[in-house]
Amino acid sequence: MSVLAQPANNLTQAIHFLKLAGTLRAVDKSEESIPLIGRALPVLRAQSPYWSAVAYEVLGLAYDDIHKPDEAVHYLEIARSRYGRLKYVASGWAVNEVIRNIAGKNLYAGIQLGADGVRVAIFKTRYESDFYEKNIRSSFYIPNGEPVADLSARLPMTRNALETGLDSIRRYNIPNERIFVVLSSDLRERYNSSPAGRQLLDKQLAQLVPDNRVRIDTTLTAQREAELFTIGAVPRKSWATTSALNIGADATTAGYINQTNPMAPRQFYGTTFNMGINKLVEQVTEQKMTGMIAFRREAEKLVQSITDSTFVPWLRQAPPGLRTRRVVAVGGEAVNALVTCLYPEKAGATAVPITTLDASRFRQLALTNYAQLLRPDLSNIADPVLKAKAESQLRIIRETMNERQTVAAALWLDAVVKAYTVGYGVRQFVFIRDANIGWVTGKFLETINHEYESTIAKGEFYTR
Repeated sequence: MSVLAQPANNLTQAIHFLKLAGTLRAVDKSEESIPLIGRALPVLRAQSPYWSAVAYEVLGLAYDDIHKPDEAVHYLEIARSRYGRLKYVASGWAVNEVIRNIAGKNLYAGIQLGADGVRVAIFKTRYESDFYEKNIRSSFYIPNGEPVADLSARLPMTRNALETGLDSIRRYNIPNERIFVVLSSDLRERYNSSPAGRQLLDKQLAQLVPDNRVRIDTTLTAQREAELFTIGAVPRKSWATTSALNIGADATTAGYINQTNPMAPRQFYGTTFNMGINKLVEQVTEQKMTGMIAFRREAEKLVQSITDSTFVPWLRQAPPGLRTRRVVAVGGEAVNALVTCLYPEKAGATAVPITTLDASRFRQLALTNYAQLLRPDLSNIADPVLKAKAESQLRIIRETMNERQTVAAALWLDAVVKAYTVGYGVRQFVFIRDANIGWVTGKFLETINHEYESTIAKGEFYTR
């Protein structure tokens, strides 16, 4: 055994040891791989700058496997430095991302300025079960209060909310290039119709974020929001089989991405139907429906009328992928309420499949037993952490959606799901948790991928 523990005699044997170490890591024997790399390193350092960089990378990954982050970061930083000297920019970037992840620095943040308030999200993401799992560190919503006729009156509230969001983000030491601030399409449209208001908003944003340290995207349209949501909710490997659907407060947006090969530019096909949860509530309320019995009756009639007269024809004329993609990734408050109330035991899941029967059951409970719907039995959840998470999610639903909104959400979701499935190729709907901040994931992935690819094309070292 003492003979086997000797350092490698030559470069070929050193590479063999390194390859064996990688195999040991693959079969959960990372601790045994570390001595092998130690036997290979003297020869690799002396004879091959590239293979020595690989050895330090594998060594760092092995220490990460056995939960020794300080050692892992130390050796990975050596690997990153060596890749940098060799101008192996792709390898250097990948190692840098691993370092940031181990050190807890791989966070990013988004602030969306909307007509009704400001939404802030700080989180990291990872690829999980064909969808992106978000590890949310902080997420909150700052409402602007009741609507006002003068849009400029909202500006001080918007400015204060943005300042609060940026202060929260800076506590996490997130670099500016990983902070994304956008003007939502609804706020953009309102201020575009008010040149004085738009000018004042631009001035206040410039005062709050001087010298372009944080980029603010003021060009977002409903189509662009749908595209970013799709990029953030649907992984690239699933683009060919999955479309995205978001049922919002004022509109229902849908879209999908076509990409014939990884090197070709992507094409996004999206469309918006001008109906959402709050808009349904407003239209029923305009008919002077005061009691819940009358509201439920008229809401059913309205949804059926809209579905038959406009939504089904709209879907028939929409881009064909919406009708033929097998899977639909669904976001929005309606499906969030469904999963939260019907499947509280799945409070920790990122992607939750739902069926047409689920949508029908949600609709029936919202119409006939609202109290039971919002307070499901949690006694079968044994894990106290999961149970607390389910209780928290149910509390948020009760605080953010009233009975009328819940009824409208259930009716509209049921109608949309049925319209998608009748006569078309849709086979499965999958709820994507935290889809309301999916645009941040999309913006991050799009920006980082573009910067990475353009840096690689220039032959430079990308370590951001």
